Amino acid sequence: MKKKVLMGVLALIVSIPTFAGGLLTNTNQNVAFLRMLARGASIDIDGVYSNPAGLAFLPNDGFYLSLNGQSAYQTRNIMAVSPLFPDEGHGRYYKGKASAPIIPSFQAAFKKNDWTVSASFAVVGGGGKASFDTGLPMFDSMVMAKVMAETNGQIASNMYGINSALDGKQYIYGVQLGVSYKVLDWLSVFAGGRMNYFSGGYEGFLKADMKPEAGGFPLADIQLDCDQTGWGITPILGADVKLGKWNIGLKYEFMTNLNLQNKTKTSSVKMMNPSNPTAGLIELPMDANNPLYSYKDGVNTPNDIPALLTAAVGYNFLPTLRASVEYHRFFDQAAGMADDKQKALTHGTNEYLVGVEWDAIKYLTLSGGFQKTDYGLADGFQSDTSFSCDSYSLGFGAAVKATKRLTVNVAYFWTNYSDYKKSETLVPGIAVSQIDRTYSRTNKVFGLGVDYRF
Repeated sequence: MKKKVLMGVLALIVSIPTFAGGLLTNTNQNVAFLRMLARGASIDIDGVYSNPAGLAFLPNDGFYLSLNGQSAYQTRNIMAVSPLFPDEGHGRYYKGKASAPIIPSFQAAFKKNDWTVSASFAVVGGGGKASFDTGLPMFDSMVMAKVMAETNGQIASNMYGINSALDGKQYIYGVQLGVSYKVLDWLSVFAGGRMNYFSGGYEGFLKADMKPEAGGFPLADIQLDCDQTGWGITPILGADVKLGKWNIGLKYEFMTNLNLQNKTKTSSVKMMNPSNPTAGLIELPMDANNPLYSYKDGVNTPNDIPALLTAAVGYNFLPTLRASVEYHRFFDQAAGMADDKQKALTHGTNEYLVGVEWDAIKYLTLSGGFQKTDYGLADGFQSDTSFSCDSYSLGFGAAVKATKRLTVNVAYFWTNYSDYKKSETLVPGIAVSQIDRTYSRTNKVFGLGVDYRF
């Protein structure tokens, strides 16, 4: 794995949500979600995640299985403008790529009379690898401002170059088990839980050197090679109310306490000696003033998965035409995050979804859906290494009933993000350290799944 830049490293929790959902939660754990979006009132095998209580209303006793594969591709771009940058217009464009070529998941359920036992495996958070091949503005500008401050402006930003890059990966794997029970002909309930395992990695470097014509001596050298792991349990409760053509699905996932522990192989910050810049670099002690201190070996960082409430209403207009509306509430402000940045949010995440599906012919169902996501973002929450953007998403696809027991789902999911603008002064008292950023993202997901009833 190539070396990467751990820019700024002041708060490097590289957020890589390549799926739909909240800040740390993936909600598209089945291709049926990609093609319709509002699946919280589903009475099908994908309900193992989206509406587990509804499994008690599956039409037949027996064993159900769903196998899914998704491919997600995302860009995470930053346009930064600062007097520190000697470039034309004082602007630099940083392009990051996050990809997850194949994300597998499966759901399984066994129904017998009023009881249904279900299980699933999925990537419930993260799900990809992000790469910034030209680094990030937060560290370029930070180094520039520091060099300018410590040399009283004698070394200007056009006298040296910075070589940096960043890759980070983040996955939260989830294994869920639970039981659904039909209490009455119109009411069912669910109780279960999910074990979540976090696996992430950051390995990076940054080097700043004077240009040959200006002396060629080094100004900064930062190295990091750090893995992070952690685990936590999510209790889950659900209920489903089925009244004629109406179906109402409710689910509550409790907050998951999750701490990430560092397993650090390399962590080093070397900066120039301000009293004698040409004498060589000085390594900073690994204390609280070191920008890499959060990645010291053995240090724990909070990364709680927020509680989630979902509520959905489905209605059958015709035997061949169905629609659902749904609401998600993520309680982000109550979940512990690195540097308590959750306190900067103006509110928890709100999502609004609607979906329609139509049985065009006996063996073919067409569907589509819409989702609006509002995170309650604020400047104190956003950083170059972890930023989100409010968005709306569209999904469409088809379910092909190949046989009486076999259904194939195919779907495409696309998200349009609103740009987020942020301005700040990196070094107090140094006006030229002002930097204006515009965060932007793109996202598309393809999915193919197979459902089978034994």
